[in-house]
Amino acid sequence: MPLSEHEQRLLDQIERELYAEDPKFASTVRGARFRRPARRRRIQGIALFVIGVALLVVGVMVRALWVAEIPLASVLGFLVMFFGVVLAVMGGRGGGNAKAAKNGGPKAKSSFTQRMEERFRQRFEE
Repeated sequence: MPLSEHEQRLLDQIERELYAEDPKFASTVRGARFRRPARRRRIQGIALFVIGVALLVVGVMVRALWVAEIPLASVLGFLVMFFGVVLAVMGGRGGGNAKAAKNGGPKAKSSFTQRMEERFRQRFEE
C-alpha cells in the first residue's frame, strides 16, 4: 500500500533529521534491505523442507540407494529438511537481535529514538 503525500513528507523529514543527527547510522540503515530477504528465506526454507521430505521418502522406498543397510538418500533428505526449517525459522532474524543477544539483552532506547517517537506522536495529535 503506497504512502499518502502527508505520510511521505513525514517520512522524508524523519530521514533528513536522522541524517543530520547520526549520518553513519543513517547510511548503514539506508543500505540495508529489511523486508524481502526475510520472506525470500522463508520461502526457500519451505522449499528445502519439501525437497527433504521427498528425498526421505524416496530413500526409504528405493533399495538401490542404500549402502550397508543405511538409506543414504533418506539421511540426506533429513539433513535438507533440517536446514530448510532452520532457514525458514531463523531467516528473518538477522542483525539487530543478534547484537542485542551478545550485549546481554535489549538495549535501552537512545535519546534520539525517544525524541523521534515524541515528534511522531506530536504530529499525529495535531
